[in-house]
Amino acid sequence: MYIGKAAKRTGLSIKAIRFYEEKGLIKQPERIGRYRVYQETDIELLILIKEAKALGITLAQIKGIIIYNKGKVDWANIKMFLEDIRKQLVNQVDDINNKIDNLDKCYKQINP
Repeated sequence: MYIGKAAKRTGLSIKAIRFYEEKGLIKQPERIGRYRVYQETDIELLILIKEAKALGITLAQIKGIIIYNKGKVDWANIKMFLEDIRKQLVNQVDDINNKIDNLDKCYKQINP
């Protein structure tokens, strides 16, 4: 599919897609004449990049996990990375819940 359709499918701008290519986050797509032709794997990676950024993951981190093995994306590596991010988020939630519990205890001890 051409870049316009890829942009619509991913919700990214054409400029963003070109930027991610330039930074090496996705490999350069094949061309038919002057036009870039994106494959389904490219779309999946672009959506991954968009969602990872929404979680606060940096482009440098993302670039470090997108590895190609014999021309194919190593999804197992990406999955391990996402599992680590999930663990970090769960730990943050636990920390916040502990702080809220402590705050509630302090609040109950105050007698106006």
